[in-house]
Amino acid sequence: MSFVQAAPLLGNQYRDDAVLRSYLRRVLGAQTLAAIEPDLDALGQFAADAWAAARAHVDEEPALTHWDAWGERVDRIELTRAWRAAAPLAARHGLVAAGHETTHGAAARVHQFALVYLYHCASEFHSCPLAMSDGAATAIKASGNAGLAAHALPHLLSRDPVQHWISGQWMTENTGGSDVSHSETVARLVDGQWRLYGRKWFTSAINAQMTLALARPEGAPPGADGLALFYLEPRDVQGRWQGVTLDRLKHKLGTRELPTAEIHLDGAPARLVAAADHGVRAIAPMLNVTRTWNAVCATATMRRALALAEDYAQRRRAFGKPLAEQPLHRATLANLRAQFEAAFHLTFHVVELLGLAQADKANEAQLDLLRLLTPLAKLWTGKLAVAIASEACECFGGAGYLEDTGIPQLLRDAQVFPIWEGTTNVLALDFLRALRGADGAQTLLDAQAQWHAQIESAELAACVRAAVACTAQAGARLQSLAHDRDALEASARDLAFAFAQSLASSLQARHADWALRHDNDGARAAAAQRFARLASATSGPPAADT
Repeated sequence: MSFVQAAPLLGNQYRDDAVLRSYLRRVLGAQTLAAIEPDLDALGQFAADAWAAARAHVDEEPALTHWDAWGERVDRIELTRAWRAAAPLAARHGLVAAGHETTHGAAARVHQFALVYLYHCASEFHSCPLAMSDGAATAIKASGNAGLAAHALPHLLSRDPVQHWISGQWMTENTGGSDVSHSETVARLVDGQWRLYGRKWFTSAINAQMTLALARPEGAPPGADGLALFYLEPRDVQGRWQGVTLDRLKHKLGTRELPTAEIHLDGAPARLVAAADHGVRAIAPMLNVTRTWNAVCATATMRRALALAEDYAQRRRAFGKPLAEQPLHRATLANLRAQFEAAFHLTFHVVELLGLAQADKANEAQLDLLRLLTPLAKLWTGKLAVAIASEACECFGGAGYLEDTGIPQLLRDAQVFPIWEGTTNVLALDFLRALRGADGAQTLLDAQAQWHAQIESAELAACVRAAVACTAQAGARLQSLAHDRDALEASARDLAFAFAQSLASSLQARHADWALRHDNDGARAAAAQRFARLASATSGPPAADT
């Protein structure tokens, strides 16, 4: 009988994730961890089971039917098997609700995003509308609109699958995404009811029960300040579209299970979220949330790629021994793991800061740090997810290029992370703006010094020295460009990557020190030492072979 290569398998993704479990032991009290662990374990098993089931359903996509058999326009959407399975699970485990509940205080966001991290890959981007729902809940809370909050929040934050709603986010038009200043959607007040007219070019999760949308009230001035933020329920209680026509579903490189549509609005009923102007300011509170979702899901994608590549390396034999015993392949996987672990710790530190801010327990320095680290984490993890997914495909050789193995989907889906919630350039410039409002780089230097002060293990001294040197170099370059705005903006990406990698290295080393002293875990220190060498070698965009 001829040789047949065994496919990669996944075990329970919570039990098998030493990095996540070590991190949670450090940042959560034993009582809190014990309380949330059943949910983590359940989602870890869901992830394993979903990977096995998905192999029989590669490339399922939602379908849009415009007309019924009798010629009536219905714009009916059929969701994929994976989405139908993931949606009730998300509600029951509180993937949105947990981030807003007060049971675990400032740890609410750590609890929530640990769940998201396990759920994301298995959900086939059902995580996208959950992120928008979390952002919508945050924006509605911040708006001060008590009536709207009383109406929408019980649905957005429900753990009952029947009552739980997801939200869309209708901002992008033909004129642009990040720059909404030329938005053409018009809001008209008709008999005391706001109604929206125009075209939205990119509306993810068009099946959502509600959405937030930007529109320009009739007579408002041009530019971003003339826009207002509106709340809509696209369908009535019978499920019929209200002034919304679906032109088509987008045919995308990845995230194909996510129903993303082009739509026209022809009198869709809406209500103001806040004032009839400055709508862009009204969506600002959701940015820290949705960008954090982006970073967590990008990090989860790295973890999935590594888990599959590492399992396959044990199964695949070449040149007389398993790939896992080949020195170069082993080093390649070790480099990928080191980068992933650094990204994990930067991302989840942002999660911790978000939880502190939400619980009103963050001091001014921590609020500044949240504002600075959020764009850094988002832009760096977005790029790194693509690089690691690409390397993972290569780890499978030809099989990594075959769609029916499920491996190429990792790369196709990863490419969305540098684009959603602001491209790399947009985030790099946002980081520069945050620096101007947060006492420059001193906030970062002070935080890094505090993290280093917690490190006691001599094995990690070189990591500390390397991180300090990288931060100093980036700081010096920042200072040298301070009086040349064009040159500073042209260098924004390089500066952002340099700071992101340096700070991630410090956070990784801090955790590795804890793991050595509390768990006698040398693997975390080895990864930290390896990443420190990689980060010292390059301050540009991630490249897995550095």
